[in-house]
Amino acid sequence: MYGLSELKEALSNPHLVLRELNRAYHRRLYTRPYNTDGIDIFEADWDNLIILDACRYDTFCEVTDFEGVESRISRGAATPEFVRGNFAGKDLHDVVYATTNSWYFRLNEEIDTEVHAALYGDQSDPPELTETALGALDEYPNKRLLIHFIPPHHPFKGPTADRVFPSYEEQSDALFERIQQGELDIDDETLRQAYVENLEWVLPEVHRLLDELDGKTVVTADHGELLGDRTAPVPIADYGHHVGLYDEHLVRVPWYESTNGTRRRIVPEPPVSDEAEVGQEKVDQRLRELGYKV
Repeated sequence: MYGLSELKEALSNPHLVLRELNRAYHRRLYTRPYNTDGIDIFEADWDNLIILDACRYDTFCEVTDFEGVESRISRGAATPEFVRGNFAGKDLHDVVYATTNSWYFRLNEEIDTEVHAALYGDQSDPPELTETALGALDEYPNKRLLIHFIPPHHPFKGPTADRVFPSYEEQSDALFERIQQGELDIDDETLRQAYVENLEWVLPEVHRLLDELDGKTVVTADHGELLGDRTAPVPIADYGHHVGLYDEHLVRVPWYESTNGTRRRIVPEPPVSDEAEVGQEKVDQRLRELGYKV
């Protein structure tokens, strides 16, 4: 839900009403198009930016062994808001975007943005995106490289998911809403363990990229995740991630910097790929697999 028109839909569910009140508070009665307290990722200093979708700052610090992890505030509490807040109206001709998240392609006409090249991968195969990113480095050696993985965003994979969750393919059907409403008997501790295992699934790819990418690499997230945390100002336990809900667990994201070898000389050049080549049906199907209503 994105605004006042959807409030009517929420009235039949008390939890959604309370969430919408929190959302209205954070968005200043819907006057903020995105989290204006967040950073512009393209103004930050990096040659390579690795995005882990829905990665919480606290979980990243607990699970990884990286030293010197900082945090930043994101412009989005969910990916569409992150994309609008960072990409809109920009000519990013020095950026190659390798992603398994479909929101950039779905919003491309709306946000009026150009990158030098946009590369689209299989969201269920993190190693494939790693190969795509390393290939992009060879093909575009003088461009900034933006690499957007889906994990730890659900669907969940791992021992816990195999034991208690629906199959990988079946998790997309409003997973967090089903947990919220008690349709899935999954307690918060089990959910958090599945989330940790999803982060652990993608971390080998992060380590490989840190080893093989030259220049300055930053590891961060587009937003975090609610795993039964209580939000504010109305203190309700909530799940997932929701546009306009600027809770600390959703907008505070990890920021880890690493430099490998010499920095690249970055040169902007006109786009070489046509984002429209990615079919709308494929884009929408991928988003539905992630639980979005499109």
